[in-house]
Amino acid sequence: MSSLLAITWTVEPTLIELGPLTIRWYGILFATAFFAGYHILWRIFKHEGVKRDLLETVLLYVMIGTVIGARLGHVFFYDWGYYSQHPSEIVMIWKGGLASHGAAIGILLALWLFSKKVSKKPMLWILDRVVITVASGGFFIRLGNLMNHEIIGHETDVPWAFIFTKHSTFYNVPTHPAQLYEALCYLVIFFVLMFLFWKKDAGKKTGFIFGLFLILLFSARFFVEFVKTSQGGFESAFGDVLSTGQLLSIPFILAGGWFLFRSLRPSNSAV
Repeated sequence: MSSLLAITWTVEPTLIELGPLTIRWYGILFATAFFAGYHILWRIFKHEGVKRDLLETVLLYVMIGTVIGARLGHVFFYDWGYYSQHPSEIVMIWKGGLASHGAAIGILLALWLFSKKVSKKPMLWILDRVVITVASGGFFIRLGNLMNHEIIGHETDVPWAFIFTKHSTFYNVPTHPAQLYEALCYLVIFFVLMFLFWKKDAGKKTGFIFGLFLILLFSARFFVEFVKTSQGGFESAFGDVLSTGQLLSIPFILAGGWFLFRSLRPSNSAV
C-alpha cells in the first residue's frame, strides 16, 4: 500500500533514561489518568457533600484493582500459553502487557470491597461516579499505547494512517491508528457521561451512568476491534470469527443493557 499520505510516527517510547532510571511516556500517561480521575471524582464528591478521605480511599482501591486486574487479564485472556511457562514474569508489569477487560473486572471487585468494607453505600452508587473517571483514564492510557507504538490496526491506505517506526512487525507500512480511535471514543464517552451527570441529574437514577458506560465503552471497543491487529487470546477456539477483545466485550455490553433498563424503572431512585 502507498504510504505517501501516511503519518510517520517516530516518537520514542522512552522520555528519559539516566542509568537505571527509565521514564516512559506510557508511565507518565498512566499516572496522568489517575491524577485526572482524582480531581474529577473530588469535584463530584464535593458537590454531593462526601468527605475527601473517602475519595482518597476509593482511588487507592481503584488503582490497585486496575493494575492487578489489567495484568492478570492480559496473562489469562491473551497470553496464558507464554506465562504458564514463565510464571515468574507475571509480576513484571514494567515489561508491558495490560488488558482493559481485566482492568474492568479488577475495578468491579475493588469497588465491591470498597462498598462493603468502607463506604457502606450500595455498590452502584460508587460505580455511577467512578466510571466517569474510568472513561477519562482510558483516553490517557490509549495515548500511552500510541506512544509505545502498540495495539495498532490493520494495514490501510486511508490518509490518516500511521507508520509506527518502532513496531516490531508493521514498522514500515501504514496502518490504522487503532489506539487513537479508542482514545477518541473514550474521550467522547467521558464528555457524554459528564454532561448527563451535571446537566441531566443522571446520578439520581441508580445504575444509569454505569449501565450506559458499559454499553458505550465496550461497544466502541467491539467496533474498533474490526480494524485492530490480533492481540492473541482464545479467539481461535471460536473460529476467529470475532477477536478475543470482541468476545470479552459482549458480556459487558449485555450487562450494561440490564443495568440501564433497571435504572429506568419508575421505582428506581438514588439511595
